[in-house]
Amino acid sequence: MKEHFLLDPNITYLNFASFGACPKIIFDDYQKWQLELEREPVQFIANKSLHYLKQSRRALAEYIGGDADDLVYVTNPSYAVNIIAKGLNLKPNNEILTTNLEYGACDKTWDYYGEKTHAKIVRQTISLPITSKEKLIEEFFKGLTSNTKAIFVSHITSSTALILPVNEICELAKTKGLITIVDGAHVPGHIPLNLAELKADFYTGACHKWMMTAKGSSFLYIRKEFQPLDPLVVSWGYQSAHPSHSTFLVYLQMQGTRDLSAFLTIPKAIEFMKEHNWIEKSNACKELVINNAHRFFELLNTKPLSPLTKEFIGQMISFSIKTDSPETLQKHLFEKYKIEIPVMRHNQHIFLRYSVNAFNTQTDLDNLYVALQEIIVTTDLLKV
Repeated sequence: MKEHFLLDPNITYLNFASFGACPKIIFDDYQKWQLELEREPVQFIANKSLHYLKQSRRALAEYIGGDADDLVYVTNPSYAVNIIAKGLNLKPNNEILTTNLEYGACDKTWDYYGEKTHAKIVRQTISLPITSKEKLIEEFFKGLTSNTKAIFVSHITSSTALILPVNEICELAKTKGLITIVDGAHVPGHIPLNLAELKADFYTGACHKWMMTAKGSSFLYIRKEFQPLDPLVVSWGYQSAHPSHSTFLVYLQMQGTRDLSAFLTIPKAIEFMKEHNWIEKSNACKELVINNAHRFFELLNTKPLSPLTKEFIGQMISFSIKTDSPETLQKHLFEKYKIEIPVMRHNQHIFLRYSVNAFNTQTDLDNLYVALQEIIVTTDLLKV
């Protein structure tokens, strides 16, 4: 599959999870939309854009389940979480129950709105390693109080690369009368998703990661009973001269001049995945991730963060490591060994995470293994 991607062939690319990578045919589609925009900007933005967005949302809704009118495009999940956090109208006695494993940008968003409204953000500790989803759920809901208004949880965590049991968490949360918010940044194109079945009131996912669309292409799903939500940017959608059946869509889609091209590549990405039997390829990647994990845990003298099964592990896996300078280690891996891989701080821990997609091979993980072996022996960047 390497020939389908634009990635530098001289780089061992094991960081697909951060920003994805766009196949040539999808990038060509992206440039096609940009060219149409530049050839006739007025017609594209003023007359055609809402129709194009509707077509794209319909394709996405069919792929991830749910109603196209409950989806709106945003540039990234952090933007979506900001819309949600602002729109909840938090009060001083409200609490948001989340975990200690969430993505840093989202943590900052909740901290900001918590400080602004004097609401409390409760980060419930999830013990690592995870031993079972039942214990995880039990630990999470220990943070529940009479003041809990909503839960916020990742479907797949970022730095720890763990699939969390959000179906069960959301189902239990709804029985307790809670608002359910899910950060699914890493989910679409990675593991199965059906929004019609998931009891999430709010869900955001990135299409430019595992769905491989152009960068800056994500969605926000809001259950109808919570629509509309105030936009972050008040623009032509407010008291619109062209009212729609959905105030939700009008508020959040009509944002003035912006390049919508990345959003419009979603149908082409879905077509690409169908054409190349992506479920089969994704499963092969998951096997590659898990089958190689044991030797890395042994090399790094560390333990798995969860059982090494597809219940918790997808196309990426993280290793807790010891290093005094994760930034220097990451730079060293890239500059000396031409390996693109994240080394991330998370609270008091540091994690190295490899992620693979269909263009990766066993050789890529062998390259990483040899590099880490050499770094352990010849430098003090990595301790075991």
